[in-house]
Amino acid sequence: MSIFNPWVILAFILAMITSFSGGYLKGGQDEFAKQQMEIARLNNEARQTEQALVTAVQKQATELVKANNNAKLVIQKRNSDIDSGALRLRIPVKTPSCPTLSTTSDAPVAERPDPPTAELQPETARDILAIADEADLTARKLNACIATYNQVREMINQKETK
Repeated sequence: MSIFNPWVILAFILAMITSFSGGYLKGGQDEFAKQQMEIARLNNEARQTEQALVTAVQKQATELVKANNNAKLVIQKRNSDIDSGALRLRIPVKTPSCPTLSTTSDAPVAERPDPPTAELQPETARDILAIADEADLTARKLNACIATYNQVREMINQKETK
């Protein structure tokens, strides 16, 4: 048998194709296994990061609930003080353009230490303060949202720099 025999050349070519194909398939399987391990590692890191982010968000939510509960207690105490008369809301009123001087007061009207005021009814005072309370609640929610966003952003940025 000669090396230039067509059957020998065909056998040699088939052997080369088979070995290259086997190597290619084995390399593909090895690469697939490496990719699966890398995917599993990255998924594990993502789960850890996600858990840290969830913990941060839950912490901010808990702080918001505590702040809202404390505010409710303060509001209830203030409203009960308004109802009992211990707390009275007063607003300044405009004085007449020609004030009359009483005979008991020696000081001019412009020099009086306390400007004239009017006392609000308890229901009106509670209604006005309820508007401010609602604004405070909204501000607390927005501040908690901003704090959560900043905390999450910092955690993500720290992970990206590693």
